[in-house]
Amino acid sequence: MLKEAIYHRPKDNFAYAYDKETLHIMLQTKKNDMDSVGLIFGDPYDWADGKWMTKTVEMIKTGSSALHDYWFVAVKPKFRRIRYAFRCMDANETCYYTESGIYSAAPEDISHYFCFPYMNQVDVFQAPSWVKETVWYQIFPERFANGDPSINPEGTLPWGSTAPTPTNFFGGDFQGVIDHLDHLVELGVNGIYFTPIFKAYSNHKYDTIDYMQIDPQFGDKETFRRLVKECHKRGIRVMLDAVFNHSGYYFPPFQDVLKNQEKSAYTDWFHLRDYPVKPEPIPNYDTFGFVGSMPKLNTENTEVKAYLLKVARYWVEEFDIDGWRLDVANEVDHQFWRDFRKEVKAVKPDAYILGEIWHDSMPWLRGDQFDAVMNYPFTNSAIDFFAKREMTAEDFANSITKVLHMYPANVNEVQFNLLDSHDTPRILTLADGDIDRVKLLYLFQLSFIGTPCIYYGDEIGMSGGQDPGCRACMIWDETKQNKELFTFVKNLIELRKNVPAFGNDGTFKILAFDNQSNTLIYQKQSHNRKILFAINNSSKKQAAHLPDFQKSSCSELLIGKDSEAAYHRVPFEMEQIEVPSMGFRIFEYRL
Repeated sequence: MLKEAIYHRPKDNFAYAYDKETLHIMLQTKKNDMDSVGLIFGDPYDWADGKWMTKTVEMIKTGSSALHDYWFVAVKPKFRRIRYAFRCMDANETCYYTESGIYSAAPEDISHYFCFPYMNQVDVFQAPSWVKETVWYQIFPERFANGDPSINPEGTLPWGSTAPTPTNFFGGDFQGVIDHLDHLVELGVNGIYFTPIFKAYSNHKYDTIDYMQIDPQFGDKETFRRLVKECHKRGIRVMLDAVFNHSGYYFPPFQDVLKNQEKSAYTDWFHLRDYPVKPEPIPNYDTFGFVGSMPKLNTENTEVKAYLLKVARYWVEEFDIDGWRLDVANEVDHQFWRDFRKEVKAVKPDAYILGEIWHDSMPWLRGDQFDAVMNYPFTNSAIDFFAKREMTAEDFANSITKVLHMYPANVNEVQFNLLDSHDTPRILTLADGDIDRVKLLYLFQLSFIGTPCIYYGDEIGMSGGQDPGCRACMIWDETKQNKELFTFVKNLIELRKNVPAFGNDGTFKILAFDNQSNTLIYQKQSHNRKILFAINNSSKKQAAHLPDFQKSSCSELLIGKDSEAAYHRVPFEMEQIEVPSMGFRIFEYRL
């Protein structure tokens, strides 16, 4: 037993209130080191005859990463407070892991035990409930559809007439989105994430000039108001992209700094290192990366903070948007995001606050800042396994299990699970043009825990490399669309909505994998249903064994080939199955 590998902290993803009466507790140990783990717990004030009253419950091994096993238990303390320790056993010994150390016998003094003082309801992480049932669709407004040529910016090119560049324009606008909302309804998505829509110089709009104005190439505020209403009429939520880490070069306060230098009233709005302030050849002020046209805002400055919080509140109050996606969120101070959350939630308590963070984000996910982050650890693993085929089944299983144990369950349920975006190559390009790999990506994404997002055009087979290649004009010519892929994605979304265990109402666990055949079996379980997914990520058909097979209660779920039948069930009575090359099979059990 490797005792120094045993790890727990009574906070964050290791101990948290899942709801007002349920406490989730996790222990991390060396992989394959423990035979069993038990939780010894009791109310710190519950004593009888001078002895502390405790219970012991067995913990469940919920998965393994490359190095660790994860043990989990949910308990419901009667008085919402507990002290606890862990009983760890292997074939040769038993030890007791406590806050003060490891013992050969359970300590009698409760001061040695871990403490969860009280499950205060206000401390329970609560993201908007609607997000769990949302399938997002990301729109890059300049490239989705041109619905009003009268507002085209100067130099606008005919739609899709040439490859996208960092500087060309094709005239995408709000009217174009309104004109094509039926496409989104047919697909089944019920949330739109827009990249920035505010007045800016570039085609991507991440270099804001005025946070209180719509960029005129997209339309005006009344058109945007109508767009939001049309979305809501169809049950589609709307999330905007806010760039509060940095402004654009033509942001008036920064222009004032360039004009008046140290005499400017806005010198403390930015992080200036010396004078004269100059963007080239290397900016002498802090920026996004080293991009001189994106000066970093000083969010600790009271005027900057007041201005940006006014922006955050205004678009929710005036236009009834449903969420904010926050660009480069990890480079902004935590206190700003705490105040941001209070401001937004005061207007709309169920607004969704999503941070763009590409790494472990636990410090932002404690209930006082964001509801979720863009789940790039999930993205990277899925792309490496399914699209690039650069990862073994075992490594993929390990990495996904680690992803699931990075955060509390109530965070995982609303994590923003994307496969690609305006910042990455498109999935079809990453998959070397192989539609079957893309289908496996969508199957895994849409059956995983969290809220999935589809990048515009992927559903009809668009391809494109790194930015700007991934930002091409949406293809509206149906003869050039992959309609079979569209139907496949549509039917998966329908299955996600109608079968709770398939969707976001089920726990997720990887059951088996095989590196030689590159196969994977995982399950989703919810109440009285369990669904097994057998995936073959290889170019040859493979045999697989269904764990815990019970033919009396098993049906196979078949994905429909057309729009009339999204899926259907057929009885199934075999324990050994065959999975086609680059294919999958799905089985549902009644429990």
